[in-house]
Amino acid sequence: MKYRRLGGSGLKVSEISLGSWLTYGGYVERENAVNSIKTAYDLGINFFDTANVYEKGAAEELVGKALKEYPRESYVLATKAFWPMGEGPNDRGLSRKHITEQANASLKRLGHDYVDIFYCHRHDPETPLHETLRAIDDLVRQGKVLYVGVSEWQASQIAEALGVADRYLLDRIVVNQPIYNMFERYIEKEIIPLSERSGIGQVVFSPLAQGLLTGKYTSASDIPQDSRAAKLDWMRKGITEEKINKVHQLEGIAKELGISVGNLALAWILRQNNVASALVGASRPEQVTENAKASGIELSEDVLNRIEDILK
Repeated sequence: MKYRRLGGSGLKVSEISLGSWLTYGGYVERENAVNSIKTAYDLGINFFDTANVYEKGAAEELVGKALKEYPRESYVLATKAFWPMGEGPNDRGLSRKHITEQANASLKRLGHDYVDIFYCHRHDPETPLHETLRAIDDLVRQGKVLYVGVSEWQASQIAEALGVADRYLLDRIVVNQPIYNMFERYIEKEIIPLSERSGIGQVVFSPLAQGLLTGKYTSASDIPQDSRAAKLDWMRKGITEEKINKVHQLEGIAKELGISVGNLALAWILRQNNVASALVGASRPEQVTENAKASGIELSEDVLNRIEDILK
C-alpha cells in the first residue's frame, strides 16, 4: 500500500481507503463488515470513513468497535454531519448547535476521543459560513477534531469558506470528498484546480460507480437480485447500456495490462495527483483485497489516451 499527503497537510493516508456508506451497520452482515475492516488494516489501509447518518449511527458504532483493537495512532478516522438525525428543526444542517451535538454523539458511538477528519457532509445555505467554521474550529481547539473537510461543495462555496477561514483565523479546509469516477468527472473543471492552489486534497467516493466499473453488470435489463442496484432505484437508473458497453471496452485494456477493470478504474483516478485516496466500499473481505491491488499501479500516457477515447 502506498500513501499520499492529504492536501497541504502533513497527514498521510492510504491511496485506497474503506468507507461504510450503504454497507456497514445495515446492508452487510456484521461479521463480513468487521472482517472487511480487519482485512483492510492488514493490507496497509490506514484510512476509514463513516458518517453519523449512515444507518443512523450504526455504521459509526461498528467501525469504531472494529478499530478499537488497533493502536489509535495507526489509522485515520473520518466522520461527518449535515443530514437529518431527527425530526426537530435543529436536527440537521451545519449550525453550531447541530455540529457540536453531532460531533459529540459521533465520538460516543465511535468510542473514540477524537476523529482525524470531520466533514461538512453538504453545504448548508441556511447557516452563515463563519458560524459553521467557527464551530468546527472550536472542536479542533478542544482536540476532538484534527482536520476540517467538506463533501460535495461547489468550487465557489469552497473558495468562500477559505476566505472566511483566513479572515477570522480559523482552521482551513484541507480535504474535499466528492463523487469521482470515469462516468462522474465534474471536479476536473473547477474543483481540482482550486484545490491544487489552496492545499486541499480529494478523497473521492463511488470510484467504481457503485460496482458498475467492476464489470459485475452485463445488461441494464438484467440486474442481479442480490445486488444493491436491485434494491435502490437511483442506483439502478445509473446503469445504462451505453456505460456497460464502455466497461466492456475498458475490460479489453485491463486484460492487456493483466489487471482487473476495477483496478484499472481506481488507477485511473489515482493518476490525479490532487486525489489523496479513493474511498471504496466492500461487503466482503475479498473485495477489499482486490481493490487494494490498485495502489501503486501507474498507467502510461498511451493507456490513458485510449481510456479517454472510450469514455468520450
